[in-house]
Amino acid sequence: MREVKKQPMALKRPAVKTIAAKVKPAMDPARKQLMEHYESALRLMQERKFEKARSAFEKLLQASPTDMAERVRVHMCACERQLVESKANFGSLEEQYDYAISLLNTGYYDDAREQFTGILKKNKDADYAYYGLSVLSSMTGERDSCLEHLTEAIRLNSRNRIQARSDSDFQDMSDDPRFTDLLYPEIQ
Repeated sequence: MREVKKQPMALKRPAVKTIAAKVKPAMDPARKQLMEHYESALRLMQERKFEKARSAFEKLLQASPTDMAERVRVHMCACERQLVESKANFGSLEEQYDYAISLLNTGYYDDAREQFTGILKKNKDADYAYYGLSVLSSMTGERDSCLEHLTEAIRLNSRNRIQARSDSDFQDMSDDPRFTDLLYPEIQ
């Protein structure tokens, strides 16, 4: 007689009963508003607007429930740390200028503007800071501001005119006759 192999019996599991369309309860309107403020403050952080973000988190902390308060505190600390770093002590105005240029090159235009303006508060004759502001204005499409700052940079140091002639950061200004007149006064 031939031996028949027995196959192991499949274990039958009890059917799990679930609710097919389980719906989350609607979010409390006050909680929803807090979440919107929280997301807004996070966006400010991402845009490197740390002062505004810190203020937003401070307001949020006052109304935050316990489960949210700790996250808010962490973000407030991060904003504080960034603000301290951004107010770094520079050994010279040239170091501050180099930092401003690095901010400009990485697209942090508001922070770069703040650094250039800070240089001018310390030395109103810093032609390189005016030049930096003119480049920044060109890159952000502020033509009048660009011309104003470049005019001042050239007034303080005529070599800025020569530099601006070959500076690719002014390419968006090349079609403006006022820019051409400023850079090539001898042609007029």
